[in-house]
Amino acid sequence: MEHAEPNATAIDGKSRNGTFVPEPSDKFVTTPAVEKVTDRSLAYLDARYPVHLTGVTGTGKTSLAFHIASHLDQPAVLLHGDSEFERSDLVGGEVGYRKSQVVDNFISSVLKKSENVRKVWQDKRLATACREGYTLIYDEFTRSRADTNNVLLSILEERILSLPARGKREKDYIRVHPNFRAIFTSNTREYAGTHDTQSALFDRLVTVELDHPDRQTEIQITQTRSGVGEDAAAKIVDLVRGVRARNEDYHGPSVRAAILLGRVFADREDEFDPNSAFFLDVCADVLRPSRAAGETSDEGSMEEYIQTVIDEVFKPVQ
Repeated sequence: MEHAEPNATAIDGKSRNGTFVPEPSDKFVTTPAVEKVTDRSLAYLDARYPVHLTGVTGTGKTSLAFHIASHLDQPAVLLHGDSEFERSDLVGGEVGYRKSQVVDNFISSVLKKSENVRKVWQDKRLATACREGYTLIYDEFTRSRADTNNVLLSILEERILSLPARGKREKDYIRVHPNFRAIFTSNTREYAGTHDTQSALFDRLVTVELDHPDRQTEIQITQTRSGVGEDAAAKIVDLVRGVRARNEDYHGPSVRAAILLGRVFADREDEFDPNSAFFLDVCADVLRPSRAAGETSDEGSMEEYIQTVIDEVFKPVQ
């Protein structure tokens, strides 16, 4: 699984209404499990079905979405779900007026003038993707309200994007381009800041549920992203996975915690020692639940559990 920053290149060196060409990160960690998900997702997209990647935080949903989009070999637009979004934030709206004037002085003694004033419409990213046939990456789409996302229903089913009434000479719809593709990501429903999504929208998506990567993949990711050695990366990942196993009250640390620990100790190899007070304090900071985030656990018992995991990971090999 990739947990690197996605790469993107703007079209013609410029980002036109947020349009870019997605590229795999140079620190992409690919495994057979990742490629299986990628292959299935591309098959769904080729059949014109949108893909929905969902899972707990830290499972690499956004990075995987960019990885999948990079295989489509076409421009993309990126939207981040937002509870403040209105329909116009996705589709676009009127941004002013355009005035034109024609002066007819063909006969010198007669001067004729005619004026035409019309409203100017500006597409936003969803309309751009539908009109031009780009890939839509809608990250954490459940952070937007259901009534805002209603506009997606006709796009995904009838392949039509309805627009507000725009006058007699303007079309009030966009026929979705045949190349249009859509990739959605979301956290699981129990996360704060998410909104319930209408069943009609979920019914139009192919949902792929993601879990934390396997141990070897997490080791590769930690090594690649932090620069720590393989042996240290393995111990760090075992610490994270050991604490994660106690997830009755919260989801536990993700591979992001392993990357963080790896970066801290990559330049502090002497401190990477279970007898170091600094090491123990850092592990407690990074691995225990965050009360600020609303995650609850008995502090004393959790620190004891972390210590137990540390002792297990660093016990001498018999």
